[in-house]
Amino acid sequence: MKTLLILFATLIISMKSEAQTQFINTKIGKIAVHTIERKSDNLPIIFLHGVYFDHHLWDKQMNEIEDRMVIALDMPLHGKSREITKTDWSLADCADMLIEILDSLKISKVFAIGHSWGSMTILRAASKHPERFEGIGLCNMPFHAASKKQKATFGLQHSMLIFRNFYTKQAAKALFGKTSLEVNPSLPNLLSRPMNTLTNKEIRQIDKKVILDAEDATSLIQNLQVKAIALKGKEDYVPTPPKIETVIVDGGHISPLEEPLKFQVLIQTLIDTKGE
Repeated sequence: MKTLLILFATLIISMKSEAQTQFINTKIGKIAVHTIERKSDNLPIIFLHGVYFDHHLWDKQMNEIEDRMVIALDMPLHGKSREITKTDWSLADCADMLIEILDSLKISKVFAIGHSWGSMTILRAASKHPERFEGIGLCNMPFHAASKKQKATFGLQHSMLIFRNFYTKQAAKALFGKTSLEVNPSLPNLLSRPMNTLTNKEIRQIDKKVILDAEDATSLIQNLQVKAIALKGKEDYVPTPPKIETVIVDGGHISPLEEPLKFQVLIQTLIDTKGE
């Protein structure tokens, strides 16, 4: 009997931790929003992933945060956000999309944490609507505009998309740090699963909208009016953002997976705001 009660209690806890999915209409299209409700007056946290990943990038964090509502998006064309109706969307549209989602959820203020593309989106949204953000965490954020050399490199890489397995392996090598792959050779599998849902055409489109066409965001960082913390890997290709406290960790461009414990510390540091 005691064993049955323990199993029942465990089941109830797991049910409470299961994210509920809804689709919210935005100017870009229908966006999948995954939410774990918590009975708390603390401000919610919303997570936005980077290119080629989906909301599962944040599974560990969403399950471990127990004192507030947690939300994670599937960014356009990723995960379950497949019904994208605007073909010429931009990073500015992604920022508006984030505000539309907060409005739909009736959330007036939030902590926001992003990885790469997610960080770029949050930065733009917080710059335009600082009153909606208590604090932001900007992980592995490529805030500079793409150089001519980078654009040429992407053109060459895209020509290799016909060799899809090879392309995915090369993407993993470019994104994860060498030391991370040596310690955990299974890390590329965490990229392969969500990336395999994308067509070659979608990969080209996403890279163009998010990376190649992105405007330089240095001035947005310098004029930011919201509390921010940044994080990047030692082998990360992105530079350290100016005027923002930045934590440097081992690994490359996927710090939430390469250094999850240190990433968790960043979350806690962000929400330990006076008055929270």
